[in-house]
Amino acid sequence: MNNTIYDILKSRELIKQITFEDEFKDLVNKEKVSLYLGIDPTADSIHIGHFIPLMMMSYFQKCGHRPIILIGGGTALIGDPSGKTDMRKMLTKEDIQNNVESIKKQVSRFISFENENKAIIVNNADWLLNLNYLDFISKIGVQFNVNRMLAAECFKQRMENGLTFFELNYMIMQSYDFLHLFENENCKVEIGGDDQWSNMLGGVDLIRKMHKSGSFCLTCPLLLNSEGKKMGKTVNGALWLNKDKTSVYDFYQYWRNISDSEVYDVLRMLTFLPMEEVKRLSLLQDIEINEAKKTAAFEITKLIHGEEEANIAKTTSEELFENFNTSINMPTVKVNITDLNILDILIKCGLTTSKGQGKILVSQGGILINDEKINDINYVIDNKCESIILKKGKKIFIKIIVL
Repeated sequence: MNNTIYDILKSRELIKQITFEDEFKDLVNKEKVSLYLGIDPTADSIHIGHFIPLMMMSYFQKCGHRPIILIGGGTALIGDPSGKTDMRKMLTKEDIQNNVESIKKQVSRFISFENENKAIIVNNADWLLNLNYLDFISKIGVQFNVNRMLAAECFKQRMENGLTFFELNYMIMQSYDFLHLFENENCKVEIGGDDQWSNMLGGVDLIRKMHKSGSFCLTCPLLLNSEGKKMGKTVNGALWLNKDKTSVYDFYQYWRNISDSEVYDVLRMLTFLPMEEVKRLSLLQDIEINEAKKTAAFEITKLIHGEEEANIAKTTSEELFENFNTSINMPTVKVNITDLNILDILIKCGLTTSKGQGKILVSQGGILINDEKINDINYVIDNKCESIILKKGKKIFIKIIVL
C-alpha cells in the first residue's frame, strides 16, 4: 500500500477519536511503529465487537507496522466496567488460560505471525500478577487523579449501583499495560473500540507524564444498526466468531439480512474490498442491493471461517431463499419426542427467548411448519414425524429432527 496507515483509516472512516492527530500523522509518515490491541479473555471466543479493531490492526500490519495482541489474562480477573451496570462474574485462572488459547487461533485470521513485521501475543498476567502493591501505587497510582477518573464515561453507569475500588483499578491497570509495552516493546500506539476511549486516554497520559515522550491512541467507531444500536446481537446473544457458538450458516445469514442502510458501513469496516467497490455496491437500489448484501456476507464469512465454509453457507442460503430447495443441508435442531410444543421448540431453536415472545410470533402468523402457517400457540408436532421444516418469516429455515 502506498498510502500511510492514517490515509487508509481515514478513507475507510475507521478513526472515531484520536489523540495528538498531527503528531501521529507525522510519526507514521516517518517510521514504522509498534501498536497494541487489548482483548480480555472473558469467553473462549471473540465476538463481532472485536472485529473492527482487528481489521484496523490488520491495516496497520499491511502498512509495515508491528502489531501486538495483548491478552488480558490479568485484567480479566478484575473485569472492565465500561458500559456495564453490574460487576462482571469473576473467572478462575484456569478459565482464562483456556480462553486465551482459543482466542489466539481466531486472531490469526486477521494478523500474520510469520512475516517480517510479524505480530506477537503478550499476556498482561505476566507482569500484573506479580506486582508489589505498595510499589505500584507509589509509582503509578500517584499519577492518577481520582476526580478525573470518576468523571470518565466508562464509570458513569456503574456509579448508580456502586463502583467497587476493585473495578476502579481497571483503568490504572490498562494504563500500566501501555506503559509496560512502551518501555519493553517500544510500543507507541494503542487502538480499540470507541467505548474504550477513557481507559486508553489514561495510558497515553501516564506515558507522557513519566517519559515526556510521544504516545498515542485511536479508536474505531462502533458498528451500529439503522436504529443506532450495536450490531452483532442475535436472539441467542452475541454474534461469535467461533462456529461452535454461532454456526457458519447463521453467521452468513446475519450479514445477508442487514438492512439497505447498513450495507455501506458493513462493507467499509468489515471487508478488505477497495473503497471504490464499496461505494459502487452501496449505491445499488431496490432488488440489486441484495447483491451487495450477498457480497458482504460472503466476504465477511470468508475472512472468519475460510472460503470453503463461506461457499457452503452461500450455496445453502441461495438454495433455500432463491430456489426454495428445502431438501439441502440446512441448520438442524434435534428435539426430544416428549418436547414437541411449538413454544418450547421456538426457544430450543433460538428463535425466541421466552414463551411470551413465542406466543406473539405464532399469533401474528410468523411461523410455518412444512409450509403451513401455525396460529395455535398450543400446537404440538406429531410425534410420528421424523423431521419437519420450521420456517420463521421469509428468511429463516430450520430442520427439526425428532428423536
